Amino acid sequence: MTKAMHDRPLFWAASGKRDYLEFPARVQDGFGFELFLVQTGQHPPSAKPLRGLGTGTLELIENFDGDTYRAVYTVQFGDAVYVLHAFKKKSKRGSKTPQSDIDLIRRRLKTAMDDHGLRFGKETKL
Repeated sequence: MTKAMHDRPLFWAASGKRDYLEFPARVQDGFGFELFLVQTGQHPPSAKPLRGLGTGTLELIENFDGDTYRAVYTVQFGDAVYVLHAFKKKSKRGSKTPQSDIDLIRRRLKTAMDDHGLRFGKETKL
């Protein structure tokens, strides 16, 4: 398969990929397809903006077997997609992302910004 010119590379922050690989196969398949859509410049059906982290940081959500799985990614850099966090939501009440996860995502976003600068030679500001 030939890589299209508009495909953006996908990078994983910290333990994001390892955590994602622990998801049930059906959840991995769904998120994998949606991340492919992001790489090709499309908007996945389950993507929702993650408030408080600026534009371009979104969350994929899938319910499976009584659990809720989430994958947070950013497209703030334009020429790359960074998956910042993948986790199973532990709280059974409410749909709000826990503050501890928001703090982790915020730290990983800063790390992704540094990584992007090194990989692409561009300075990025949040």
